[in-house]
Amino acid sequence: MFSSPFFGSLRSSSGRHRALALVVATFVGWFGVVAQPLARKGADKKDKVESKLDRQLQRTLGDGGSARVIIRARQGKLAAVKERLQNKARGKGVDLPSVGAFTADVDAADLAALASDPDVERISSDAPVRSFGSITDAAGGSDTLLEILGTDDMAADGDHVGIAVIDSGLDNDEDFEHSRTDKFWDFIGNSDDHPFDDYGHGTHVSGVVTGTGKRSPVKLRGNSKKERKLSYYRGIAPRARIYSFKVLDASGAGYTSAVIKALEFITANKDRLKIQIVNLSLGHPVLEPAGTDPLVLAVEAASREGLIVVASAGNYGRHPETGEIGYAGITSPGNAPSAITVGAYDTHDTISREDDSIPGYSSRGPTWYDGLAKPDLVAPGHAIVSSAAPGSALFRDYPQRRVLDKDGKPNYFRLSGTSMAAAVTTGTIALMLEQQYGISHEYLSPNAVKALLQFTALPIPGYDVLTQGSGALNATAAIEMAGLIDLSAPAGTSWLRNSPSGQTTIGGITYPWAQAIVWGNAIVWGNTIQTNQPAWSQAIVWGNAIVWGNAIVWGNNVVWENPGVWANAIVWGNHAIGTTDGSAIVWGNTDSLTADTIVWGNLQQ
Repeated sequence: MFSSPFFGSLRSSSGRHRALALVVATFVGWFGVVAQPLARKGADKKDKVESKLDRQLQRTLGDGGSARVIIRARQGKLAAVKERLQNKARGKGVDLPSVGAFTADVDAADLAALASDPDVERISSDAPVRSFGSITDAAGGSDTLLEILGTDDMAADGDHVGIAVIDSGLDNDEDFEHSRTDKFWDFIGNSDDHPFDDYGHGTHVSGVVTGTGKRSPVKLRGNSKKERKLSYYRGIAPRARIYSFKVLDASGAGYTSAVIKALEFITANKDRLKIQIVNLSLGHPVLEPAGTDPLVLAVEAASREGLIVVASAGNYGRHPETGEIGYAGITSPGNAPSAITVGAYDTHDTISREDDSIPGYSSRGPTWYDGLAKPDLVAPGHAIVSSAAPGSALFRDYPQRRVLDKDGKPNYFRLSGTSMAAAVTTGTIALMLEQQYGISHEYLSPNAVKALLQFTALPIPGYDVLTQGSGALNATAAIEMAGLIDLSAPAGTSWLRNSPSGQTTIGGITYPWAQAIVWGNAIVWGNTIQTNQPAWSQAIVWGNAIVWGNAIVWGNNVVWENPGVWANAIVWGNHAIGTTDGSAIVWGNTDSLTADTIVWGNLQQ
């Protein structure tokens, strides 16, 4: 069995974790969500009604008021539920066929009636979503992102790969080749049919993925006989095609339903448009289990169709006032099992991995309700310079974050966050897909891509798996591994053309790969990646242990040391945080806490 110093640190011979130093703080004023008891009802009726509502809607039901909702009906009953709601003079909103739902604006009385309707499966908030890029005081350095990733000398540039960026839009300027960015769809109701970005976040994300860096300052590489220029702020995959889907407005906010509609459109048209990757550098607080969250369901549906969905972990890793590190801040759809969920790490503008660290803002796991071990990995996300949208709100409101181009004009912008980390990962995946496509004219499956990213990741010392996943993105190794896979190999046989080295040398120091995969909540060790497993197919939901049979080598449970405990409840230190079906979520005192909370303080193994 393979052993790793990083993953080995997750084990304990004591039979239990030391208790966490818990400092409990509510989400009030941060996520703006607090669970409240229902109005006085009979206990059975109350429980039955509550069971169909997410925690935000339980508050609406108890306090009164109105809400934008996503209503899921039982199979074959959608039309009947819509008709009954329309008879009450309520608009039906938009249809969301991928999750068997529709949207509506309702009040507390409507909620009670809908929740009592046997044809209604579930009612979820049409939750506001926000981007995960933030303004930073960090100064920039001289090293380019490409040098730090090690992709600056690669011939791969993302050709033959299509990427859907669901965000605030795109300012189609000189940093993007028009022929590769002229596809634009607006899902928030504007009449514009040309690419635009009135917030600026989508342009920055797109620039990280595929900006040409034409206006960027350059540095000379090589010697006098073979000298070349390297753009400081060039994107990772400048030949990839970008498809922009606008779901965020000029303030960087939007609604879950708009994201789902964009995902539905992308899934339905992926073959015609030749889209392989979806980037979601946005999200909302987790309000219900992943199995009923409409945004997660839409992501899972897209993954089953072969789309590789990359999602930000969220920027909720520290208390906004005290700065204390907190766990369980992963946002939706980062809690989707099949999504590649990415946290951020700070390169400190050096190629060396010795000074890498994880900023406090990067959200840590586990996920609410389900207790999934997330993020899957971390990628550079701190003080990233990329393309600016000159007419956007970010550009206007934060002039100190503007970065000058080669002519001294402010055509670039600096942002930090897991949004940027997701974009860096998306660009890397584009190079991985191109590497395989050049050999087989086929694309890797979403599960295979996630497995390769985790397997080749470089663990950052001093951080647990709920902070960094498998470790830091190792772009060169992931791309190399993508080219070694023989997709024609029969299931159950070796599918690697050559044996990988299992290590990467950076700045003269050799680092071992993680060589382990976090599959659900267990560590898959050893040489599992070397075989064409059923798990790598797109038909399997990530984390489904059934596909392994006896072939899997199980490590100790990632978070909860005693696997027997997992069968009944998720145990964190000596505190229950919820059952596997999400029917009860409790931090700290198991009989008194009714507010939504997060755990602050350091995880102790």
